[in-house]
Amino acid sequence: MTMAARKAEFGAKQPYKMSFTSGGLFLNECIDLAASYLETRDWDVTISQLQADGLTSSPKQKSKRRILRELVNRLETLTEDELRFLVERADRQDQALLIWLSFCRAYRLVREFTLEIVQDRYLAYQLDLSTDSFDLFFEHKAEWDDTLASTSASTRVRLRQVVFKTMREVGIISEENRIQSSYLSPQLRGLIEATNPADLAVFPGVVIEGGLS
Repeated sequence: MTMAARKAEFGAKQPYKMSFTSGGLFLNECIDLAASYLETRDWDVTISQLQADGLTSSPKQKSKRRILRELVNRLETLTEDELRFLVERADRQDQALLIWLSFCRAYRLVREFTLEIVQDRYLAYQLDLSTDSFDLFFEHKAEWDDTLASTSASTRVRLRQVVFKTMREVGIISEENRIQSSYLSPQLRGLIEATNPADLAVFPGVVIEGGLS
């Protein structure tokens, strides 16, 4: 995928994908997937190898492959330099932040919730993030999108659970659902700026051109 195509895919016209209904950050699994891909250069081969090795804890082969495919969907949004940094040089915190970035790039709903709700509340010093904020955000978006409007109530609940769980794992919010500042290493910040500086906005408190993200 070219850089122009990648930026277009992560833009406002990206379709809403409702497939992240289980798990959370999957940090260790993502690192193993990325390391294997850098050796094989083929995501399908990587999935087959790690499925056979039992990378995930899911007991069913079909579920394992579905989870691995979802993780690949996220990792495919990272550049090769970002993947190499993830596997070879990043510390644990940078690894988590980079996987969070891939989560936001892969799922328009997560990115928009982060930018439009989490960031707005952070900048307004309204740091408590209730689960109701996600429900209201979803309902507003569903008024303008058929995919969201047709999503079942149970799926909405699972999506909300995964988003909040993932944000806690990364440190975007605390265990008490308080929005927290993110701290990127200079190396990670440089990689993101080289790809798309606007992506820094998915990290509350990170200073970008023109002020806080």
